[in-house]
Amino acid sequence: MDGAQCWMLRPVRAANLGHYLGCWVRLVTLHDQDDSSAGPATMRYRLYHLPARLSTHARHRYLRLERAWPWAQAFVMAWSRLIDVPGLA
Repeated sequence: MDGAQCWMLRPVRAANLGHYLGCWVRLVTLHDQDDSSAGPATMRYRLYHLPARLSTHARHRYLRLERAWPWAQAFVMAWSRLIDVPGLA
């Protein structure tokens, strides 16, 4: 494979990585929810585009979610499950 062909594969690899990361997040965090079979567009709409505000106070970060957002509980549960995933040794 020459340099031109290798250069053209980078966007494809990035798209594949994003797809697999989205699948992994859905598998780890939403395995027992109705959103577990949601497609990428639904995941972006419900979980990735947050009506929230990130603030910092006394070296702590706070994510303030809008209370009326219908998927706030699903996001909080998914976030807590992601935090609980153990790191690689």
